[in-house]
Amino acid sequence: MPTFPKSIEKDSGNTIASQRRSPLTFFLLVFALSIPFWLIGAVTGLQLLPGIPVSSLMVLSPMTAALILVHGEDKTAGVIQLLKRSFDFPRIRVKVWYAPIVLLMPGVMVLSYGLTRLMGSPLPAPQFPILATLAMLATFFVAALAEELGWTGYVLDPLQTRWNALQASLVLGLVWAAWHLVPLLQVHRSTTWIAWQCLNIVAIRVLYVWLYNNAGKNVFVAALFHTMQNVSWMLFPDYGSHYDPRMVGLITAFAAASVTVIWGPRTLARYRNA
Repeated sequence: MPTFPKSIEKDSGNTIASQRRSPLTFFLLVFALSIPFWLIGAVTGLQLLPGIPVSSLMVLSPMTAALILVHGEDKTAGVIQLLKRSFDFPRIRVKVWYAPIVLLMPGVMVLSYGLTRLMGSPLPAPQFPILATLAMLATFFVAALAEELGWTGYVLDPLQTRWNALQASLVLGLVWAAWHLVPLLQVHRSTTWIAWQCLNIVAIRVLYVWLYNNAGKNVFVAALFHTMQNVSWMLFPDYGSHYDPRMVGLITAFAAASVTVIWGPRTLARYRNA
């Protein structure tokens, strides 16, 4: 079996900073900052892309909340330090981790497409418009970075000082799922659709934490993985036209469970046979 790196343990500085931070304060601030975007979505009914309401501009809220709180803790120096984590990819010392970061979510979508076809459901041929895909990669990366500077860069380590990695993942995943409810309702998703999508959201956050803990506690990793998640969804198979959250949610949940069994729930970063 291949040997994967063990987790990079928290240094004392990060641990002290994490212990000072209140996840609850951060979560409440994120939701408060999101309210104006939800109201704009409710009033206008506009969609930025098919299935993406204008209220999705709330992606700015996690970063904004993190910057406000970091400035209160450490002033300008703290803000600069947090923003520097946007491109901390040199911390990915074992480059093999780029494989799941970039390929895992496209693989999930390909598997979902294949299983859906095998079950007899008609699907159009996948579309891969090069210019549109490049534009989505750039746009979704900026949006992902805005989210992950908050979810991963600010609040994940404080959660992991309070609970083990799996528990922290589930707490963050549940909050993340709740945060998505208003935009999902604004594009008229059914209750069943939303329930399966919430399963997917919670399960995939376990994968975020797994990658983060194994790849140098790296915000860039989370942002890149988030980008691939969104682009893969938009290309399934034609701007998300036939995306099935039940199929994708079950596949993602299986992947998250497998990661937990193999790497262990305490850190999600200690390969059992290493």
